[in-house]
Amino acid sequence: MPLEQPLGSIDERVEHLNRRYQHHAASAVLKRAMSDSQVGRIAMVSSFGAESVVLLHMVAMVDRTTPVLFIDTMMLFPETLQYQRDVSERLGLTDVRVIQASKADLDAQDPYGALHLRDTDACCDLRKTRPLEDALSGFDAWITGRKRFQGASRAALDFFENEDDRRIKVNPLAHWDKQDVQDYLINNRLPRHPLVSKGFPSIGCRPCTSAVKPGEDERAGRWRGSEKTECGIHMVDGKLVRTGAAQ
Repeated sequence: MPLEQPLGSIDERVEHLNRRYQHHAASAVLKRAMSDSQVGRIAMVSSFGAESVVLLHMVAMVDRTTPVLFIDTMMLFPETLQYQRDVSERLGLTDVRVIQASKADLDAQDPYGALHLRDTDACCDLRKTRPLEDALSGFDAWITGRKRFQGASRAALDFFENEDDRRIKVNPLAHWDKQDVQDYLINNRLPRHPLVSKGFPSIGCRPCTSAVKPGEDERAGRWRGSEKTECGIHMVDGKLVRTGAAQ
């Protein structure tokens, strides 16, 4: 929905929206966000990862035509690619947009597909962050699955955020805990990502994701052996948001 008589700056709109919906449940926040003129044109961004199906299902229950942006880094697990197709079909999503880096950028910056071996931040920027930014350029807001329990930097996460005065981030599951996610999966009989049962509670690109051992933080398998914990999609004041054990 295009903006109609916006309140003013994104900061003002975010403050208004958080005040307006502060006592609403996740499903109500999502439904309102997808129709509130103060939010504007909205898309969902999904990795089709371990817990993604929860929010995808909630979006589908409101409007199956909502644009869903899926970043294919061309380094994902085959299981993720198949899961994306299976879940999209099962939920009846009609506007899933597969986002990739341009061939020209890949040829210029990572012609041999080995950039991740020497600079993981540059690889994520090339294959994830910049393609997503381009895809989001036509939207006023986007829906994320971030939650407060995922790390100290997200402990005060609101339903609505100002993303660098460019657009609004909507976090319907901000107040959910791990059990809420599991209960929703079970109660709605949603399909699990096939790698979850193989020890992958957090799933990214194949070269930079490993299985997690019992007792480890669920994101311990992401960029194992380095200080990196995020791909750069979620930024706070221009800095990477750190989550989990690395916090």
